[in-house]
Amino acid sequence: MAPEDRRAALIAATLPLLREYGAAVSTRQIAEAAGVAEGTIFGVFPDKASLLRATLMVAFDSRPAAEALAGIGTRAELRARLSEAVAMLRKGMRANANLMAVPKQLMADDAEFFEQIMEGRRLIVDGLAALIEPDRDRLRRSPQATAQLLLVLIASSEHRGFGRIGEFGDLDDEEIVSVLLDGLLVRPATTPSTESSS
Repeated sequence: MAPEDRRAALIAATLPLLREYGAAVSTRQIAEAAGVAEGTIFGVFPDKASLLRATLMVAFDSRPAAEALAGIGTRAELRARLSEAVAMLRKGMRANANLMAVPKQLMADDAEFFEQIMEGRRLIVDGLAALIEPDRDRLRRSPQATAQLLLVLIASSEHRGFGRIGEFGDLDDEEIVSVLLDGLLVRPATTPSTESSS
């Protein structure tokens, strides 16, 4: 196996274990999951921390999510395409929820990692803004500002560290879109008008 392929295979085997066990995952567990001898890991990575760092870089790479957002397209109605985007982004956030504490342990001073996180947020906001753009004239804010607000709503519903509190943890995908587009006011129930008989 070529070195890059072996590297990718070790990262792929490490990712679910890192999500389950955090930084406490052992190289023995990783080797077993990858189907290799433990020493093989150290032929590719100088130490366990390097493997975990590389795995975190893959886990928090937003390019696949940005490509998936672009794949939604703009043919569907705004509410439908945003609901699809919200469902996809929340699924990714849930998958990485247990990883949120790991960077603090492994990458506290890692400028490259945090630059990647910031660039990833920009890619996601740009992807959401592109979905919103055809309806620009219907909104009080720019597509970019609307996308930023939507991302805050999504993150608030998924991550405690992002402000997930109280009832916001039970927002579903459609309600997040509704809060963004309709606000929080309850709409009065409409009743059919009764015709007066003469």
